[in-house]
Amino acid sequence: MNQSLLELRHLKTLLALADTGSVSQAAKRVFLTQSALSHQIKALEEHYGLSLFERKTQPLRLTPAGERLLLLAREVHARISAAERDLARLREGEAGELRIAVECHTCFDWLMPAMDSFRQHWPAVELDIVSGFHTDPVGLLLTGRADLAIVSEAEAHPGVAHQPLFGYEMVAIAAHDHPLAAQKVWHAEDFAAETLISYPVPDAMLDLVRKVLKPAGINPARRTSELTIAIIQLVASRRGVAALPFWAVKPYLERGYVSAARIGEAGLHSELYAALRSDDANLAYMHDFLATVREQSFATLPGLSVLG
Repeated sequence: MNQSLLELRHLKTLLALADTGSVSQAAKRVFLTQSALSHQIKALEEHYGLSLFERKTQPLRLTPAGERLLLLAREVHARISAAERDLARLREGEAGELRIAVECHTCFDWLMPAMDSFRQHWPAVELDIVSGFHTDPVGLLLTGRADLAIVSEAEAHPGVAHQPLFGYEMVAIAAHDHPLAAQKVWHAEDFAAETLISYPVPDAMLDLVRKVLKPAGINPARRTSELTIAIIQLVASRRGVAALPFWAVKPYLERGYVSAARIGEAGLHSELYAALRSDDANLAYMHDFLATVREQSFATLPGLSVLG
């Protein structure tokens, strides 16, 4: 039998392509240039005499041959991860504490599934969410009241390390019969005469206000709600408009509750990071939790992007 061309790097590339649905995003995730990643795929396709994914599809779609190799990649990745966790437990022990603080209301949509998966891998690690919504989660780290914080900016703090999680796009939403619903792109001035419905947080934590409206000198009327579904219901009943993550509103777009539009020609892009104490940055269970968050999020949330 001929020696297999397959290497672990090829399997990682296939996983990245499947999770991101994009050659450019997959290349970022595996730290390659697009041309180097394309060369990897081409070499595999020439070796097996089969196409691994359909060209010119968005998001990218794997062929049956690609799906078969993807299945192998997932199996190998799971076995390697399990073995590395076992080695980490032997080195560091199995117990620990991981208290999580969040500053975004929509974090729970992807955080809870990741926590459930993590508990299966590290049952002796005490995992919990610090009660309530926090405008200064990094402060909780520094005072020992939290071990990891989910934040939207990687602001430098002594003793704090940041790890990128993912990027995503914010979209404007309006009722189907709203005058702006037919527009594919909204600009700052489109919000001027509207009531903006948002979470009850400072303007500095609202990317629409901070990045789009404030620079344009626009300050629309406001209304707030704690719950994403409540915001969407208010928008659907013509009480105002909102800006929410695409992955959070996609299920409601598919059900026809509201309409969505891009904010600005290039879109409004936001980011999420994990902040943790520098002394904890090398803990094995911390690394595994962050890897689990990324894997779960890219596998289940649409439209995510890899942060550099």
